[in-house]
Amino acid sequence: MRQERTVQASIFDVFATHEIGRELEAMSQWLDEHRDLLGLVARDLVRVGVKATGRQGLPAEAALRCALLKQYRQLSYQELAFHLEDSASFRAFARLPWSWSPQKSVLQKTISAIRSETWEAINRAILSSARQGRLEDGSVVRLDSTATSALMHEPSDSSLLWDAVRVMVRLLKRADALIGGVGLEWRDHCRAAKKRARKIQFTRGRPNRVQLYRELIAIACATLAYLKQASERLAVTSNPLIALGQVQVRHYRPLVERIIRQSERRVLLGEPVPAGEKLVSLFEPHADIIVKGNRDAEYGHKLNLTTGRSGMILDLVIEAGNPADSDRLLPMLARHVGIWGQAPRQAAADGGFATRDNLTTAKTLGVRDMAFHKKAGLRIEDMVRSKWVYRKLRNFRAGIEAGISCLKRAYGLARCTWRGLDHFKAYIWSSVVAYNLVLFTRLKPA
Repeated sequence: MRQERTVQASIFDVFATHEIGRELEAMSQWLDEHRDLLGLVARDLVRVGVKATGRQGLPAEAALRCALLKQYRQLSYQELAFHLEDSASFRAFARLPWSWSPQKSVLQKTISAIRSETWEAINRAILSSARQGRLEDGSVVRLDSTATSALMHEPSDSSLLWDAVRVMVRLLKRADALIGGVGLEWRDHCRAAKKRARKIQFTRGRPNRVQLYRELIAIACATLAYLKQASERLAVTSNPLIALGQVQVRHYRPLVERIIRQSERRVLLGEPVPAGEKLVSLFEPHADIIVKGNRDAEYGHKLNLTTGRSGMILDLVIEAGNPADSDRLLPMLARHVGIWGQAPRQAAADGGFATRDNLTTAKTLGVRDMAFHKKAGLRIEDMVRSKWVYRKLRNFRAGIEAGISCLKRAYGLARCTWRGLDHFKAYIWSSVVAYNLVLFTRLKPA
């Protein structure tokens, strides 16, 4: 049965006197003071049907601490496994059982099992400690939005069709191996699909590309027909491996059909496909198209953040789609009221959040001074008490850009390296928790 804590820690746990070692020691002390959080992590690590006997597995305490180390130092799982074996400070922080050196596969399975809700609860605990230590009271906040990219390549109709063909061929090969090719008749069109996808990439002129697209779409449709026949053939066979293959077919088949439909609409019929209806990745179907201003499009999810005077992330929302900033100001303020029990006394936001209705409603919620970076037709006297207050809040708002930059450069918020929507959310929140915990230990008086 998996343990919550490392029962017998080493007496030789010593942190280095280096700045990183001191930070790790301070972070470790805070985690020791909040051992009730280990129950949340332990519940995430328990799988359905796990027996109480046999190998115990990595304790919940070690899993949480290893996850924080990974995000704090932006390590890959292979690098994390090396440092846990090589560094005395890392082993002291991770609280690994004596003589344990987990491999990268164990770390990946364990860390990725921690849910985003658990990370958010840990973040609330850090904010509660900051409030008790008078480091943050939530009375002055700033809001902004950014985007985090998903783990995917730049999408195009040709690349999506090529991905669809090679994935379907891979599933067909597995089905062929499972039943020995009995009753399955299909052809491998991977080379033909790749050849046309590459040719589309380097062909100029829409008429020339349209003909190539017709051929590529025909190849994808033919391969999809093979996959449907194989799925029907496998449906009458009872085999656990075949059942697993059927699950993958049921997952990819509607996505492939969606790719074919949108390619026909966009390329062959010349119809514009709304961004909300586009599929930009076969492997990360949850990814949205995010366009901010005149900047290049990003493919991932939009984030709305709230920070305070301490610089800590007070709240974060991973949005669905690409909602306008002006539509998200009031929900973010409402969440702040739910977390802190009252509206902020002063708030500052980017110009994209500015509307007359937002200003009026924010004042109704109890925000005394609501400053927008760009006035957007609003008078300073309507937003704040004086021009001096407006300049102060406008300059204060600019500080959130530095926080977002630090999160992206040092804590991996620029690009999520985990697959799937649930893991995307967990990755984002784990980065925020690592950032807030480090900032809390730096601000806390020695």
